[in-house]
Amino acid sequence: MQSRRNFLLRTGALGCSLAASPLLTPMTFASAPWDNRLVVIILRGAMDGLDVVQPYGDRNLAGLRQKLKTGEAGGAIDLDGYFALHPALQGLMPLWRAGQLGFAHAVSTPYRDKRSHFDGQDLLEAGTGFDAAGGVRDGWLNRMLQTVPGLEADTAFAIGREELLVMSGAAGVASWSPDADLDLTPESQQLLQLIYAQDPLFSKAAAEAMQIAQALNLDGGADSYAELLKGMQNTMAGSQRGKEHVKIAEFAASRLRQETRVAAFSLNGWDTHNNQRGGLTTSLGRLSGTLLTLQKELGPVWQKTAVLAMTEFGRTVRENGTAGTDHGTGGAMLMAGGAIKGGQIYGKWPGLGDSDLYAGRDLLPTADVRAYAGAAMRGVFGLEKSVLENTVFPGLDAGSLPKITL
Repeated sequence: MQSRRNFLLRTGALGCSLAASPLLTPMTFASAPWDNRLVVIILRGAMDGLDVVQPYGDRNLAGLRQKLKTGEAGGAIDLDGYFALHPALQGLMPLWRAGQLGFAHAVSTPYRDKRSHFDGQDLLEAGTGFDAAGGVRDGWLNRMLQTVPGLEADTAFAIGREELLVMSGAAGVASWSPDADLDLTPESQQLLQLIYAQDPLFSKAAAEAMQIAQALNLDGGADSYAELLKGMQNTMAGSQRGKEHVKIAEFAASRLRQETRVAAFSLNGWDTHNNQRGGLTTSLGRLSGTLLTLQKELGPVWQKTAVLAMTEFGRTVRENGTAGTDHGTGGAMLMAGGAIKGGQIYGKWPGLGDSDLYAGRDLLPTADVRAYAGAAMRGVFGLEKSVLENTVFPGLDAGSLPKITL
């Protein structure tokens, strides 16, 4: 099916133009024999953890970020007397108070110094050591799935983008890209109808895609593959007007309420070199909306769900001349869900004094972000320490994983 789809794309049978949205993202899913769920969100662009979870109790912060206005002066919401939450995440405070929202501060992958988005994201999704950038072609979530006997993919629909590296690998997973703008000519529709009618393999995939579409009310009356795609086109066109993250979360929840146990997707727009207050506020609003939609749509399944939001690296502790921040090292990770032991900030705080910084410019990482991901998988799926260290995250010392789940 994959080669046939690629053939159609190469020959132009699908006149597919990707939306120029900052939230354009593939989404991948996998079902597994667990009752709990895990959602991984890759925040592409290097989220500024120091602005999201502000250490206003550190006396150095205000002087380092005068334009960005941190703490009470910037409207941040106190969390524990030392850290405060960016005001754009105010809608998540009920989750914090309910113990369903937490953060890990001063975390990073093993990536250092070069600060390339592409290499940093590759290493984050590969989940390995320094040698991963540009070389590893499978991801840590997929390696985790490979350890599960008898795993069956929950077949979905994919078009327009390759799957996420974090879910790429030998284990079967399904994918769907919600933000492709399809322009099907009558000739293309006729070709797809012929393929749908005469190719058993493609017909099966199309039927499964239509089942998903019906579950989402995309086009319940579609009786052909081409009609299904046209119905999806109409729905996607509406989602491209600022609500892509909601559609992503709704689709994820619809699968997680059924057989799917693992979902991964990405949210872009976190590279805040200029006017960080405006850009970060917008991105955090989308992240907040995504989490609240997941909570709402999952219903009682939310209590069995752990959500991890991770970014490739943090940003400089000092603001730059354009009221933004540049690529850094240590950052923050968000965790949410009913399965999370939230209401707290995890990690050892290194401080923001000149002698405390990494390379004299960045927040010093005091923990490996992979350790928190491993802790989540151990908590919700019961993975053994040896599996985490040898298979999922090669090279990780999982000897003292923090307990972040209930």
